[in-house]
Amino acid sequence: MNLDQYLPVLLFILVGVAVGVIPQVIGYVLGPNRPDAEKNSPYECGFEAFEDARMKFDVRYYLVAILFILFDLEIAFLFPWAVALKDIGAVGFWSMMMFLGILVVGFVYEWKKGALDWE
Repeated sequence: MNLDQYLPVLLFILVGVAVGVIPQVIGYVLGPNRPDAEKNSPYECGFEAFEDARMKFDVRYYLVAILFILFDLEIAFLFPWAVALKDIGAVGFWSMMMFLGILVVGFVYEWKKGALDWE
């Protein structure tokens, strides 16, 4: 067995690891380290993580997150459609236009209901 055949694979793995690790090391070594309470505070869930379990919280954060995921996933259908547009012809084109029309109607409905307002 000739190990020269594995050299491109090994090189590919090493370059991939280097591209992932080297910027992190550079950022850790050269970047400023000035933590404060505001930077270390939780922001992902919209409220403090370790408080009373019975506290009231604002559901608007979750509503906006769910709407983002919903519209983001629907827009993801555009990529395979664009690639296969020549093969699917006019029927596929108008089917996607109907899909996008329904998507726009849903978006306008959510906008008019105020689901996207953050006040």
